Amino acid sequence: MRNKLKGQSFGKTILLLSLPLIISGCISPKALEYVVVAYDYSATKSLVDQLLVNIARSHHHQPVHFTAISNIAATFDYRFTAGATPPLGGLDGGFLLSPIFGGTIAENPTISINPIEGEDFTQRLLTPLREAKMTLLLRQGVDIDLLLRLMSNEIRMATDGSEVAYFNRPADQKGYPVFRQIVLHLSRLQDNNQLYVEPLVYDREWTLPLASLSAADFQSLETNYRVIVDRDKQTYTLQKRSVGHTVITNYDQTTISNQERLALQAKADRWPPNDILVDIRPGSPGGEYPMQGAFRLRSFHGILNFLGRTIKNEPEYHVDPDPRTGMVEENPIRVLNIIETPSKPLNAQLSVTHDGHHYSIADADRRSWNQEAFRLLYQLFQMTVTEVQRGNVPSITIAK
Repeated sequence: MRNKLKGQSFGKTILLLSLPLIISGCISPKALEYVVVAYDYSATKSLVDQLLVNIARSHHHQPVHFTAISNIAATFDYRFTAGATPPLGGLDGGFLLSPIFGGTIAENPTISINPIEGEDFTQRLLTPLREAKMTLLLRQGVDIDLLLRLMSNEIRMATDGSEVAYFNRPADQKGYPVFRQIVLHLSRLQDNNQLYVEPLVYDREWTLPLASLSAADFQSLETNYRVIVDRDKQTYTLQKRSVGHTVITNYDQTTISNQERLALQAKADRWPPNDILVDIRPGSPGGEYPMQGAFRLRSFHGILNFLGRTIKNEPEYHVDPDPRTGMVEENPIRVLNIIETPSKPLNAQLSVTHDGHHYSIADADRRSWNQEAFRLLYQLFQMTVTEVQRGNVPSITIAK
């Protein structure tokens, strides 16, 4: 009987001594998951706060400045100790030894941050956004009215042989209402699935004398071109399909001729790379409000300046849709409603302090236009990211 009790006690002791290994295997992954999420939350909140602070700086006509987190490295030391000692009460409790457990968790993070300056500042903040970024966001389902009100500085329209600019700026009392009405018209088409945002696909042709090429030349051309031979005229025609600029239309591009697509491409080629062509024609949905022109996109710095001005200096105001547009579902007064208050509002979802004032995005509905607008602003900033240099620029490394 005594040997049996000793065997049971020894088994219990082995089980207790093995608990640290079991516990460490459970705790380490959970602790790591918590730390990774915590770092992700901190990095995201840092950028969100920087966006709001820089809008506030623009409001006060102060220079904007961003700091990028270029690297986060952390080492984690999980240690569990176990031991055994004779029980204080002797062996009457049935145990030969009393287990002793202990553990420590040590974290050693190193965070490198780099100020966005020099050429990186120029490329990310001062260079106007390109049409490819806008097209990518539209294909993600972003509302075109929200996107254009945030990204576009103006629309240039061809009127009676001359070009007229309608600025997306409340100070432009004539141009701003027209810009808003054009954007609302495109929004109505998008809501009805009648808006096309696609790159131009066109064929270029060259006609040359048949005798100018040998058989070997023809074989090499056929890899990149479509070759059409006209033996009666002793000529051959080279055709090459190309993908050009993005255009916003109310029709399928395949319904117009190749010459019309070439004309649109030639027109887009004359404009800067931050212009995106719009061509709304009669005879298609929304054609009762025809327009042809180009939206000129801002830089990210321009977006921040626009938002800063709308806080107080140039507040946006309500604009009704053009009568030819009809009813629209959403038409908020401000593209991003940032509130300046002496204290933090109770319903503030996001808030920062700058120069003694609180700047907040206050919305009870987390899926509201305002929240979507700020999320789009965050995405636009991320889309300007270039490769962060880690060697030849001033940086600050924080080691805990």
